[in-house]
Amino acid sequence: QVQLVESGGGLVQAGGSLRLSCAASVRTFTIFSAYTMGWFRQAPGKEREFVAAIRWNGGSTYYSDSVKGRFTISRDNAKNTVYLQMNSLKPEDTAVYYCAAGNSAVNSYAGSYDYWGQGTQVTVSS
Repeated sequence: QVQLVESGGGLVQAGGSLRLSCAASVRTFTIFSAYTMGWFRQAPGKEREFVAAIRWNGGSTYYSDSVKGRFTISRDNAKNTVYLQMNSLKPEDTAVYYCAAGNSAVNSYAGSYDYWGQGTQVTVSS
């Protein structure tokens, strides 16, 4: 029903910026508009953690404390695309970043999301 493809990852120096994109392919827009889109990340040896989420309807957002003030999640409804603008990147931001979609309220629980992308690697060097 929903296919997600992330892009925009890469290597960047500390303090730099990257913008990740998540292109969503959905059956119908009316169903998709009720979904929440989220970004999660997973570093080697660590559990997958929540980064940010946005609701298609109304654009309500939610951020983890570790990225709030540095990262911004946004969406382009016409393109069915979600973005994660990452500024002031730190080495500890290094991880595989995953886009997710779920028919639920904005939240930080991975189990609430039904669809996941393949992930895109973000590496921040010092």
